[in-house]
Amino acid sequence: MRAKRILSVVVTALFLFGAAEAVAKHGEKPTVKKAILLVAFGTSDPEAAKAFDLVEKRARLGFPGVELRWAYTSRMIRAKLAKEGRTLDSPETALARLMSDGFTHVAVLSLHTIPGEEFHELYQNAHLFGQMAGGFQRILVARPLLSSAKDMETVAQVLLQNIPGRKAGEAVIFMGHGTEHHPADAVYLAMNQVFQELDSIAYVAAVEGSNSLENVIPKLKKRKVKKVFLVPLMSVAGDHAKNDMAGDEADSWKSILAEKGFKVEPILKGSAEHPEIVDVWLEHLKAAFSHF
Repeated sequence: MRAKRILSVVVTALFLFGAAEAVAKHGEKPTVKKAILLVAFGTSDPEAAKAFDLVEKRARLGFPGVELRWAYTSRMIRAKLAKEGRTLDSPETALARLMSDGFTHVAVLSLHTIPGEEFHELYQNAHLFGQMAGGFQRILVARPLLSSAKDMETVAQVLLQNIPGRKAGEAVIFMGHGTEHHPADAVYLAMNQVFQELDSIAYVAAVEGSNSLENVIPKLKKRKVKKVFLVPLMSVAGDHAKNDMAGDEADSWKSILAEKGFKVEPILKGSAEHPEIVDVWLEHLKAAFSHF
């Protein structure tokens, strides 16, 4: 199934745009033309999408004069935005357009939090555009947010420093998306350890995957915690944060914790709303771009 999908990407790119448009004439040295593609899971929430405005602003400051484009990996979100008259390309379509426009060197920045399934699919498909005849001279995919111990420590410190009104003895649970069937789920366990070393009542749990909210609740009771802050460990405070974390439904994290007797305060602020965290992503982009 994956082979058919990848083959479809390649065939579509070649059919729609033609290899000849991206190749210099025989015997000529092609002109170097660089671009950056920012890739996120995406969001249809206008308020949450403002986080991406900060990413774009800082990317333009860091890479003045470089072509900058966006793509969303979520088919569902792209379809929803299309119904509202807002068009966002998939990464494959965006890359095909860049190839058609004659760009020779492309750096792709994954705005995902962990190197999970979506990141690896992005990585694999992006590199096909460098392998095909008439493809890019070079295409590199920058690492997602939590890609090293240093990244984890920086992100944890920034997030812990941005919990307004928190008092001693009040806990924090950071909500990650999780990935049940991918080895990168272990990143959340590692990130939990980083938070624990900085703050003994700061935890990471995930909507999907092994490190669930149910694992954290007994630890809160053991520490006699009365109040819990909920913070998304996601680039934007979109649907998961507003519904699964902070919603009023009985199965939201806020409702589950309240039913257990905790006072709960959600903070609807994505990690991409913090300039210091955006700069971690941009350092990854600079590392990739330096190879051009």
